[in-house]
Amino acid sequence: MKLLDENFGRLLAGGARFVSGTSAQWVNCTPSERPRAYFANHASHLDLLVIWASLPRGVRRLTRPLAARDYWEQTPFRRYVAQRVFNSIYLDRVGPDVSARTAFLSLRNAVQELGDKYSVILFPEGTRGDGENIAEFKPGLFYIAENKPGMEFVPVYLENLNRILPKGSFVPIPIISSISFGEPLVLDRQERKSDFLERAREAVLALKNR
Repeated sequence: MKLLDENFGRLLAGGARFVSGTSAQWVNCTPSERPRAYFANHASHLDLLVIWASLPRGVRRLTRPLAARDYWEQTPFRRYVAQRVFNSIYLDRVGPDVSARTAFLSLRNAVQELGDKYSVILFPEGTRGDGENIAEFKPGLFYIAENKPGMEFVPVYLENLNRILPKGSFVPIPIISSISFGEPLVLDRQERKSDFLERAREAVLALKNR
């Protein structure tokens, strides 16, 4: 079964690269199997898959996305991909049925599940944007940095994925896109939450504007 999951994962990764035509650029950064946090702008349901597919296979095996439970638990197929292919860590988002405390506890559990082995993919805006603007980052990114001293945080900018699979669309439109991995950040010991979150957001914006 594990081999089947891995083969399906490779098929998904190849399909994502084909549909998006994504070319990955590493800017002042090189792939590494050390634990990292890859944080990106978010405008399409393809975002997670494209980031995951753009990582070298060895890095991909050690990278666990933070997956919004309310989305990835909706259908058996999504659940299979999240659990068996991505090896995701579920995250509860604040909403009508989820309190702020429950959401915080799920984030704390996510940090514990990462241990000292795994990297993570996350979208600190907290929800999908319009593909043009990057919203302020939620504090979860800082919480991970605070509880993983010395961890590298790699900014990622995704371009045009919102046009390939717009909100409400189920059929991808073939448009060339790109993904850029930027220079890693590390939380300074005395850095305030607001300063770190803005520095991280500026790092993604710098990739957009380069």
